Amino acid sequence: MLKIHSINILFICSLFLACHTILADTEIKALMEIKSSLDPQNKLLSTWDINGDPCSGLFEGVACNQHRNVANISLQGRGLTGKLSPVIGELKWLSGIYLHYNSINGEIPKEIANLNYLNDLYLNVNNFSGIIPPEIAHMANLQVMDLGCNRLTGSIPAQIGSLSMLSVLSLQYNQLNGSIPPSLGDLLFLKRLDLSYNRLSGPIPLTLANIQTLQNLDIRNNSLSGIVPTSLKKLNAGFAYGNNSRLCGTGFPPLRTCTAFDSGDVEINTPQPFSLILNNHTQSTEEPKKTTGLHTDCNTSTCSNVQKFPHIVIAVGVITGSITFAAVIFLTFIRYRRQKQKVGTTIEASESRHSTDHHTDFHSKSPSPLVSLAYSTGWDPLADGLISGEFSHELLQNFRYNLEDVESATQYFLEANVLGRGNFSTVYKGVLRDGSAVAIKSVNVASCKSEESEFVLGLNLLVTLRHENLVNLRGFCCSRGRGECFLIYDFAPNGSLTKYLDVSNESGLVLDWCTRVRIIAGIAKGLNYLHEENGSKPSLVHQNISAEKILIDEQFNPLILNSGLRKILADDTIFSALKVSAAMGYLAPEYITTGRFTEKSDVYAFGVIILDVISGKQQITNAMRSLAESSKLEDFVDQNLNGDFSISEAAKMVKLGLWCINELPDQRPNMKDVVDELNKLSSNS
Repeated sequence: MLKIHSINILFICSLFLACHTILADTEIKALMEIKSSLDPQNKLLSTWDINGDPCSGLFEGVACNQHRNVANISLQGRGLTGKLSPVIGELKWLSGIYLHYNSINGEIPKEIANLNYLNDLYLNVNNFSGIIPPEIAHMANLQVMDLGCNRLTGSIPAQIGSLSMLSVLSLQYNQLNGSIPPSLGDLLFLKRLDLSYNRLSGPIPLTLANIQTLQNLDIRNNSLSGIVPTSLKKLNAGFAYGNNSRLCGTGFPPLRTCTAFDSGDVEINTPQPFSLILNNHTQSTEEPKKTTGLHTDCNTSTCSNVQKFPHIVIAVGVITGSITFAAVIFLTFIRYRRQKQKVGTTIEASESRHSTDHHTDFHSKSPSPLVSLAYSTGWDPLADGLISGEFSHELLQNFRYNLEDVESATQYFLEANVLGRGNFSTVYKGVLRDGSAVAIKSVNVASCKSEESEFVLGLNLLVTLRHENLVNLRGFCCSRGRGECFLIYDFAPNGSLTKYLDVSNESGLVLDWCTRVRIIAGIAKGLNYLHEENGSKPSLVHQNISAEKILIDEQFNPLILNSGLRKILADDTIFSALKVSAAMGYLAPEYITTGRFTEKSDVYAFGVIILDVISGKQQITNAMRSLAESSKLEDFVDQNLNGDFSISEAAKMVKLGLWCINELPDQRPNMKDVVDELNKLSSNS
C-alpha cells in the first residue's frame, strides 16, 4: 500500500509539472502573438523571444506571479502602434494590463473578458475604435477600467453595472452616444466616474447620486438634459457638469432653474430594475480548471469487471481523491494569494503595494495592485484622521493632483522630458491639461519621512509658502504603487543660476549688472520671508541654499527652490543632499562642529551666492576671496561685464557678502538686516 501511495504522489507531481509546462507553453505563444500584433516591426518588444522565459525579467514590461504565470503586462508609453490581439484572453492569470499612452488601434477584443482575475485595465490614450465590448461585464474582479482618450463609439453597455468591484470607470474623450445607463448606480464601490467629452444624451440617472462611495463625477461636454439630482451636491467640486445646455437644477451654478417643462425627464431618471438587464448576460466566475485533461475515459470494455481489478480501482480512487483534494487546496491557496500577489517588474517593486492598506474587507481594498488608488485619488495619507488642530486637510485637498495628471503632463515620464536628476529625486518638464508649463519633482517615498503624520504636516507647510521669490508649488500627487511623491511646481524657463556662472562672453548668457543686483535682492527677500514667523507659517531654515537652488523666471527674477522640502524628507536624505553644497563652499563652518542648521547658516550660504553672482564664478577660491577682501574690484567682478558696472554698488555688495560669510555666526547679519541694506543700496542708485 505504501508503494501505491508513493506512486500516487509521483503521479500527481508529474501531472502538475506537465500541466504547468503546457500552461507556460500556452502563455509564451500568446505573448508572441501579442508582440506580433502590437509591434509588427519588432522594434519595441525585441526582448520577447519565443525561446525565452517570460518570468526571467528579460521580457520588457512582463511580470509573473509566484507561480510563474504571467500576471502583469506594463507597456505604457512605449510607442506601440499595432492592434491588441484577441489571444490576450489566453493569459488567464493576468491581474493588470497597462497599455496606456500608446497609439494602439483597432477594436478592443471581446476575448479580454476571459480574464477573470484582472483587476486593472488601462487602455486610455490610444486609438481604439468600435464599441465597448459588453462581454466586459463578465470580469467580476475588475476594479479599474480606463478607456479614456480613444475613438470608441456606440453606447455605454448597461452590463458594466454588473462589475461589482469597480472603483474607477473612465470613458472620457471618446465618441460615445446614447444615455447613461441607470445600471451604473449598482456599482456600490465606484469612486470615480468620468464620462466627459462624449456625445451622451438624456438625463443623469438618479441611481448615480445614490452611490455612497462616489467622490468624482465628470459629465462635462455632452448633450445631457433634464433635472440634475440635488443629492449630487454632496460631491461639491467633485461634480463637473459644464457645457450641457439642457441640464437644469437648483444650487448648481450656472445651470438654469428647472421649469415644469423639464419634469418630463423625471420618469426616465427613475431607477430601473437591473435584474432584467442581466438575465441574458450573467455568468459565474469560475477558477481555471487545473484538472482539465486528467479525467480518464472509461468504457464498458475496460471498466465492467470491477471485481477483477480491485487494486486498480483502489488506486484510481486514491489518485482521483488526491488530485481532487490537491486541486481544491491549490485553488483555495491561489484565491487567497491573489489578493497578496507579488508582481514585480524591472521598473517597480511591488512588495509594499498593500503594506499600507488599512482595510480588511476585500471590497474596500484599493483598486489596483500596481498603482493602488493613485489613478483615482493618489496616495491618501489624509484618510485616517492623522492630523488635526493646527493644519487642515481641506487645505491639502485643493492642491492634490492624480497620477493621470502627472503622466499626461510628462508624457508618461518620457526620458526627453527629464530636466535633471539628484540624489533623491528626478525632475521632469511637463505641460498640464490647461496648457501650463510645470516642473514635476519625483521623490522616492523611501526618501520621505516614515511617519505619515509628519509627512502630512510637511505637505501642509509646503503648500502655505507663497512669495514672489519662491518657486510656486502648484500641488502634489503621491502614489503608493509607484513609491513616489510628485511635487508640481511652476516652470522657470531660464534655468538655474548656475547656468549664468563660469560662462564665456561668447555664450550669450552673461547677466548685466542691474540683473545681478536684482537677483541678489530677490534671493534676500525670499530668504527673509522663510526666516520670518507669521500667522500662516513658522520660521523656516532652508538648510541647502545654493546657486543650484535658485531658478530664474522669464523676467530674470530669482526663485528659491526646495523651500520647506526638508519638512517631508528623511534626515539621512537631507544629509546626503548636503554633499554638493559642502563641496561648493555653501555649508557654514559651524555645521561641522554643531551639526545644526540655523538662520545664520542660511545667511552664510547667501553670502557665498552674493560673491558668486558678482564674480561670475560658481566657486570662490581663496585667491578670489583675497581680491574681495582687498577691494580689488576690477579683478574680482566678472570680467565678462567689460567694466560695465557701478564701482560703488559693487563695493557695497562685496562688503555685504563678506559680512554674511563671517566665520562667527554671531557676527553675521540676519536676513532682515540684509534686506534693509539692499533697499538702501537701491534707493541710493
